[in-house]
Amino acid sequence: MLAEFTDYYDDADLASYAGASVFYLFIPCCRAIGCIEPFTALQMSPTMTNCCPQFGTRLLVMVATCLLMAAGGCHAVDLYTPSLRAPVPPALEPPRELSKVALPTYRIEPPDVLSIEVIKLVPRLPYRIETFDALQICVSGTMVNEPINGYYLVEGDGVVTLGPAYGTVRVAGMTIEEATQEITSYLKELLQQPAVTIQLTRSAGAQQVTSQYVVQPDGAVNLGRYGMVCVTGMTITEARLAVERQLTQYFEAPQVTVDVIGYNSMHYFVIVAGAGAGENVQRFPIMGGETVLDAICRLDGLARVSSKTMWVARAAPSELGAEQILPVDWAAIARSGITDTNYQLLPGDRLFIVDDSIIATDNYMMKVVRPMQQTLYIGSLGVHATKDAQTLGRAYNQSR
Repeated sequence: MLAEFTDYYDDADLASYAGASVFYLFIPCCRAIGCIEPFTALQMSPTMTNCCPQFGTRLLVMVATCLLMAAGGCHAVDLYTPSLRAPVPPALEPPRELSKVALPTYRIEPPDVLSIEVIKLVPRLPYRIETFDALQICVSGTMVNEPINGYYLVEGDGVVTLGPAYGTVRVAGMTIEEATQEITSYLKELLQQPAVTIQLTRSAGAQQVTSQYVVQPDGAVNLGRYGMVCVTGMTITEARLAVERQLTQYFEAPQVTVDVIGYNSMHYFVIVAGAGAGENVQRFPIMGGETVLDAICRLDGLARVSSKTMWVARAAPSELGAEQILPVDWAAIARSGITDTNYQLLPGDRLFIVDDSIIATDNYMMKVVRPMQQTLYIGSLGVHATKDAQTLGRAYNQSR
């Protein structure tokens, strides 16, 4: 751009460039006035002038035009467009330490870890009591010192223990009504007129649902006896509704909570060049808000073989046909607290740290020189071995 050109060069340079411009404009103009070479036109004879009567007038006009252009200077035509230097729109600015953005709504992918907790699970009727269910049993007309009023666990063999004075009653596999009749019939042998009420307070099935689940490679979580639920690509709310729909087959209006406790499907990568010894690649989960400085902290600082040159390579769709490279000024971030290049890392970002050029060159020279060194060493051993054999041979011959 001419404006930037004039800002960069001083007046003496501009004058020399203006003179050169006049000279190069003068040549084609001379050719245009009579199809003759410019220097020939300047040295033409009166005979040539007579052959071209209008040559003097055209030459005078041409010289005057060139002088006016030279006097105007490089500022005569300003093609600079300020819009080309306009700042990048905020929507296109990459997020930084002081201008972070919230990540999109998280969608569950393998191998995330989910926590499912039961809020309400009421079994569908007719419900049959299972082992390890909790029952609330209230009986009136019991002994004064031996009441039956509390919570009782259905033990592993399917019985409930009513107390030392009453013993045990088998209730597993029965409905609530059948268990009530069974306990009433049993207590009539010990009491006058027992009145029994039973309520299910906790189902063993609910205890089995509350757990942590790893999303399997096919995108489903295994609820055990209650089947498989596909949750891949869902938000947390959508996954909760899917689990509740699956449990509806076994419970009345089930209510659960779903949360992600292991964000294992969204990562960023840190690639450290090894100065000719390969590249060390580490993967870290995205928790939201990580920056370049956070990534370096996960590495416990820069390695001995690393330089201060690094950049963030952002994953770009193939249809763009271009790279998204964000250079990082490590010295400004670490020493000056300048956050311009302390970019927020997004899922799929690659932080590439270049190796130290001196160490890399030294390692490369070692790779080149070491084979030659070993070859010379082996050759030297051969020469010494030959000389030793010859010496031993001469000594043996002299001793004979």
